[in-house]
Amino acid sequence: MKQAPVVNIVIESHARAPATRSAQPWGDNIKRILCIRLDNLGDVLMTTPALHALRTSAPGRHITLLASRSGAQAARYIDDVDNVIEYEAPWVKNNRTVNAATDLDMRSHLQAEGFDAAVIFTVYSQNPMPAAMLCHLAGIPRRLAHCRENPYALLTDWVAEPEPQTGTRHEVERQLALVQHVGAHSNNTRMHFNVRPDDIESLAIKLADRGLSIDEPFITMHPGATAASRRYPAERFAQAAAQLADTTGWPVLITGGPDEAEVCAQAGGSHWMTVNLAGVLELGELAALIARTKVLISNNSGPVHIASALGTPVVDLYALTNPQHTPWQTPHRVLHHDVPCRWCYRSVCPEGHHACLTGVSVEQVVSAAMQLLHDEPVSTATQATRATS
Repeated sequence: MKQAPVVNIVIESHARAPATRSAQPWGDNIKRILCIRLDNLGDVLMTTPALHALRTSAPGRHITLLASRSGAQAARYIDDVDNVIEYEAPWVKNNRTVNAATDLDMRSHLQAEGFDAAVIFTVYSQNPMPAAMLCHLAGIPRRLAHCRENPYALLTDWVAEPEPQTGTRHEVERQLALVQHVGAHSNNTRMHFNVRPDDIESLAIKLADRGLSIDEPFITMHPGATAASRRYPAERFAQAAAQLADTTGWPVLITGGPDEAEVCAQAGGSHWMTVNLAGVLELGELAALIARTKVLISNNSGPVHIASALGTPVVDLYALTNPQHTPWQTPHRVLHHDVPCRWCYRSVCPEGHHACLTGVSVEQVVSAAMQLLHDEPVSTATQATRATS
């Protein structure tokens, strides 16, 4: 049977910068800034370069992040965030029970904080207006966001939404471009995650309990993802794990949350050198593990972005649901099978065949990992994204 072709996502620099409709540089009097990023852990991490630019562009700035539960967990490991407010907004996908009183309480909470300005970070398919209204009602005087339609008084500083018509930028590039419109610039464009010493210590104990040393080489696999459309088949993870363990002689550690125990057990297979850590590690411990692994093999999910922040080589099994979340400034291989229905933005494959991932063979996964282990030249993400064959 002819092997299905796999193509890498190629990152270009041709997307035009968004046209400013109304945005003026923020002066040194803008001290207390509310940054709103209400989606997932990875989205928060991809916003860290923009947070750093805001924080360091004027003296004495204080950054508060308004984030979802998963985003708030990540924020505690970001040095440029001074305070975190957890909020499951009704206009963002989550499991929250709708209760208007919660939103009124949040308005009062934000008003009491006395913020000088707010920045609303979104992907282009998200609407910033509900968050803008919340900030307006909370009396925050300066409010910045990308916006597709005229926001009138809801945004005092706004940038006309250029995506996807002019190309889709990497999420890091998008958010850096947004804050540049109010004078926030930084030469440091790396993502950030601060692994703490206590997380390293607790990880070492948990590994030792399973007969492993934190100082010995290992490979990590993360077979889970929140959306079914982004999950590479677990049995293929198991086959790749067995081949890599046999080839390298290193253990392969399988990571996932408590609700991913079944898929992690399947991905670990029966090989004696695979170790199932599903539900074992806290977020900081997972990051400490990723920082020490020789290579991470993962669906496109939070651990990929942790790896980017820590400079860990990563094989990203990238379902063609959206183009802007590839690894950033770290050695990587992005694997997918090109399909006509690419960039569907769906949580469940609308065609039912899942071919953008099932078209990637186990041999191609193993080959990509071995290339990274041998330090073969790799690409790093910069700006607009397209698929090639």
